[in-house]
Amino acid sequence: MTFRTISLNALALCLAAPAHAAPEPAAPAGEAKGDTVVVTASRSGEAQEAAEVPASVTVIDAAAIEARGTRVVSDVLRDVPGLAVNRAGTVGGFTQVRVRGSESNHVLVLVDGIEVADPFQGEFDFSTLSIDDGARIEVLRGQQSALYGSDAIGGVIQYVTASGRDAPGLSARAEGGSFGTFAGAARAGGVSGTVDYAVSGSAYLTGGVPTARGGARTIGSDHYGASAKATWAPSDVFKLTGVARYSNLAADTNGTEFDPSSPRFGLVVDTPGARFTNEAVYGLVRAELALADGRWTNALTGQFGATERDQYSADGYDFGDRGQRYKGSFESSFRAETGAATHRITGAVDVERERFRNTTPSAFVFQGYRRTDNVGLVGQYELTAGGLALGGSVRRDWNTRFADTTTWRAQGGYRLAAGTRVRAAYGTGVKNPTYYELFGFSDGRYIGNPDLKPEKSKGWEAGVDQAFGWATLGATYFQSRLTDEIFVTYPAPAFVASSANRATVSRQRGVEAFASARPVEQLRVDLAYTYTRSRENGVQEVRRPRHVGSVNVTALSRDERFAGTLTVRYNGRQDDVVFDRQFQQGRVPLQEFVLVNLNAELKLTPKLALFGRVENLFDERYEEVFGYATAGRGAYGGVRARF
Repeated sequence: MTFRTISLNALALCLAAPAHAAPEPAAPAGEAKGDTVVVTASRSGEAQEAAEVPASVTVIDAAAIEARGTRVVSDVLRDVPGLAVNRAGTVGGFTQVRVRGSESNHVLVLVDGIEVADPFQGEFDFSTLSIDDGARIEVLRGQQSALYGSDAIGGVIQYVTASGRDAPGLSARAEGGSFGTFAGAARAGGVSGTVDYAVSGSAYLTGGVPTARGGARTIGSDHYGASAKATWAPSDVFKLTGVARYSNLAADTNGTEFDPSSPRFGLVVDTPGARFTNEAVYGLVRAELALADGRWTNALTGQFGATERDQYSADGYDFGDRGQRYKGSFESSFRAETGAATHRITGAVDVERERFRNTTPSAFVFQGYRRTDNVGLVGQYELTAGGLALGGSVRRDWNTRFADTTTWRAQGGYRLAAGTRVRAAYGTGVKNPTYYELFGFSDGRYIGNPDLKPEKSKGWEAGVDQAFGWATLGATYFQSRLTDEIFVTYPAPAFVASSANRATVSRQRGVEAFASARPVEQLRVDLAYTYTRSRENGVQEVRRPRHVGSVNVTALSRDERFAGTLTVRYNGRQDDVVFDRQFQQGRVPLQEFVLVNLNAELKLTPKLALFGRVENLFDERYEEVFGYATAGRGAYGGVRARF
């Protein structure tokens, strides 16, 4: 395709000006670096300047998210170096995010500090997370189990909603467009005396598109979300924060043809009546006390998460699961200054219980609750002195189901006078088996393995960043090694699927690059590129494209009444899983694709604006998961008001 050739040439230019690893400025290049802060990179709870964190961290701020016009968080994550996104079909389909070639359940996902992964499945379905007005995203890459324990092998993704002080007032948005889509959101926030508050609600409803090749059944979804966050600060030394969040996704789905006599064996086919629901409730309460003129901070946090997933066929209820997570944490951090050096020592303890239940209506399924308890103890040290930044952390986990583990991480960076910064890190990680891998049962076609061991990872990275007056660019090389990887096996003689730990080694390596520039006040350019080579025992792993890149160009009129953003995303060739007629697992290639989106907004008044966007402008036909067709060109428009 001519357009694809042009797009690939454009992405090659991104490599000539290395594109986006750590840290990406959330504010446009050239503004105060202190405007770009992260809270995920430390257990101290204190905000840190992203440019001073000696780790691979990317921040996407509210302005960038709004400019790109997307309504789902997973699409924004496509612009982050090191990340690969796979969605089964259209919006509402199961969506996975992989970091640096690791598995999708190797990334810890937080929303306002709450762990949101489904305790039963062991990972987070990104189809259940829509964009809130004023929200921002932090992505911390590399082994982070020394801070957060299990799940953080590939890194941590935190979605942070805006406080009342960050985005005061009332706002509302409504839009409609292709595929019978309607989306709306409303938010209220502000500060009243000693209370900072924000409440929001959103809906994304779509009639969808057929996801079976040549199929006629449209696969739609309805997603509703609501959140509330409030902070009470009666004094300068104490504050109390509460967070509540609700998500409800109801979506159609299709099945796969596994009749060996069918000409469409192994393909997704129209499956009338097939649908699923995913409902989740989350809550958090955090009390913070600052002593010694703010140098000694203490925080006590309690959080809760509950997820219910149910699958239905034309005959009624098919299968489902329930999962709950209860977690309490205490963090104490002391900051000391000696001359030009600042030292921070942090200790933390995490006490966590996960409960799981399989609700599949089968006589062979245990439908009672099982549970796993874990206690983690964390120690962290951080030093900044002029252009030098050093850090180290260690964690010990005691688990009632698995062997106790110790993980650690060391990192450092140095900024030269010319704006050049070099950095490096080494860390280890662990991922405990999920309930489904341990005890799952699906109609006799899959039986869990309660003897599984946790997966373990170790890896290192080295990078360099260069800051100019109007631009920042950089690149990072990473390398990781995973042992005891959990995989699906089909042991003889029954060939019934189960899980086991591999005796071989999985290796990941690659390069992340970024560039962010603002050559003039009315123009912002962000570029990202990732090369990933992920191989298990010498064989390329599935759903991990070697090449991923994106370009985002935002232009403003001089009076700032009009803004437009062009987004170009490239996803390289990748492999996926396929089964032959003897039910043996094989590989199938998924072709590369280029997606182009356009987003524009016109301010009619300071409080009222019209906006519109076109997604997949050139009507690219592609698959991110084998057999699942995706949406073609779509156009959307709406109105936004702020008071």
